[in-house]
Amino acid sequence: MVRTPLTEAERRRGRALGLALQRARGRRSAAEVALAAGISLDTLRKIERGAIATPAFFTVVALARALRLDLDTLAQVEDAAA
Repeated sequence: MVRTPLTEAERRRGRALGLALQRARGRRSAAEVALAAGISLDTLRKIERGAIATPAFFTVVALARALRLDLDTLAQVEDAAA
């Protein structure tokens, strides 16, 4: 399967999402947050650095729950980056 390359706007939104998640994580370890969200540590690290610029919706929901973030807040972060 060939993936369509990401646009620059998608890459910007991915980096903004990753930064917002990193800030929300605060002093909690990435491993602790990944475990609470039910995702792998590697996946969380990739999302935080923007390597996964368009994570699956349910992954974002799981992270929002683990970090006690409102999805509307995350959507605004992504919108501002576009």
